[in-house]
Amino acid sequence: MSVRRLAEASLQPASFAFNRANAAAAKQWINKYPKGREQSAIIPLLMLAQEQEGWVTKAAIETISDMLGMPYIRGLEVATFYTQYQLNPVGTRAHIQICGTTPCMLRGSEALMDLCRSKIHHDQFHTNDKGTLSWEEVECLGACVNAPMVMIFKDTFEDLTPERLAEIIDLYDAGKGASVTPGPQNGRITSEPITGLTTLKSEKAILKTTRDRDAKAAAKAAREPAPAAIVAAPAAPAQASAGPVAPSKASKPKTDAPETSPALETPSPAKVAPETEKAASVRAPRHSAANANKAAPEVEKVLKQRSGPIVKAEPAAAFKAPEAKGTQLGAAGKTAAAKTTNAKPTNARTGNAKTGKPSLEDKNRPTGIARPALVDDLKLISGVGPKIEGILHSLGIFTYAQVASWKKAEREWVDGYLSFHGRIEREDWVKQAKALAKGGVAEYIRVFGKKPV
Repeated sequence: MSVRRLAEASLQPASFAFNRANAAAAKQWINKYPKGREQSAIIPLLMLAQEQEGWVTKAAIETISDMLGMPYIRGLEVATFYTQYQLNPVGTRAHIQICGTTPCMLRGSEALMDLCRSKIHHDQFHTNDKGTLSWEEVECLGACVNAPMVMIFKDTFEDLTPERLAEIIDLYDAGKGASVTPGPQNGRITSEPITGLTTLKSEKAILKTTRDRDAKAAAKAAREPAPAAIVAAPAAPAQASAGPVAPSKASKPKTDAPETSPALETPSPAKVAPETEKAASVRAPRHSAANANKAAPEVEKVLKQRSGPIVKAEPAAAFKAPEAKGTQLGAAGKTAAAKTTNAKPTNARTGNAKTGKPSLEDKNRPTGIARPALVDDLKLISGVGPKIEGILHSLGIFTYAQVASWKKAEREWVDGYLSFHGRIEREDWVKQAKALAKGGVAEYIRVFGKKPV
C-alpha cells in the first residue's frame, strides 16, 4: 500500500467547523456508540467532513479528534489508512473515480481514463485549470456486470462509453450534474445480460401470490360438478388403494455386502439375527505383510518385492529451491560445501556475487554524460518510475537519445543492474526512447497509438 500524506501546509485551511446540519448528524453518530466507545464514530465523522469540505483537511482531523477525546495521531492513522478519504483538494464540482479492476478493464475502462487525462488532467488527483474537476483510478466499485463504470460522489454511472462519459463530465463542469440520472447509461434498468433476459422471464414459479391463486383455482375446479359428457362415460375400473410406493431397487446390484443387503434397511420388512447378518456380509481380506510390501507395477514400473524405500527419479524440469540447486546430500555434499567455503571471492570486474549485479567497471556499461541543463523526463518511458529514473541519473543517463542508442550488450548490462530479468526488452525501452527523442509525446502517440503513461 502506498504512503498517504496530508496536503501541503499552504493548502490547509486555518480551522474547521461542522455546519448546523452536519453538527447534528455528528451528534447522532456519536450517540450510536456506547459510553466509552465514542471514538468509533471517527470514520462516519470524517466522511461528514469530506462531504462538507470536499476533502479531509488537517484542521478537520484535529477538530474531530477533539470532539471524540482522542489523540491527534489516532485520527491521523484512520484518515491516512482508508483510501475513501481524500487528503488533497479535489474537483469542487466532481471527483471522478474510475474502476480499473479486471471486469471494467476488459470492458474499456482504459479508454475512460484516457478521456479523463485529455479532458481533466494527465495525472490523477490533479484538478483541471478551473479547479472544478479531478479524477483517480480505484479498485472494484461493485457493479461488475454493468462494467465499465465510474463513481461521482455517492452515485455510480455504469455501462459507459467514452462519448457518454464525456457528456457527463461536461454537465458536471457546467454545474448541471444533478440532471444526470445515475445507474446504467445504455437503457437497461437491472443487471440482466446486455442482450436481454434469457432466464426467469416469468415470476409465476417464485411468487407466492401467483402460486396461491393457482391453488385456489384448482381447488374450485375440483369442487364443481363434472360435465354431463364425462359423467355418462363408463368409469374406469377402480384400483385397490395402496400405500406409498416404495423406491425402486432396480439399479442396486444384489450382493451380500451390508450396503446393499435388504436386511439392513431401516425400517426393513426382513428381520434377521445378527449372526445371520454377519455370516452374509463380505469379510475383509486378511492382512499379508508380503502382499503389502509388493511394488505396484502401474505406479513404480517394476515387478519385485520392496526391500526398502523406493526413490523415484526426479524429472529434469522439477523445481528446486535456489539454495538447493546443484547440492548433494551426505559425504559428497559435505565435500562440495567445503570447496565452496574455501573458494576465492568473485572478482570486482565480474560483478557482485551476492546480489548478482554486474560491475560498474564492466565494459558493457552504457557511457554516461554530465548532467545537462535540460534533462528529459525518462518517466515517460513505460517501465521507468521515479526510483528507476534516479538510478539511471546516477549512471549518467539523462536523455532519450542515450537510451535509444543502447546496443544489446548495454541493454543486458542495465537489465542486470536493475534486476529486471528481461523487462527492458519486453517493454522495448529503445523503441520508446527513439520515438520520444524524435518528436516527443506526439511521435510516441503516432508510433504506439496511445499516450505515454
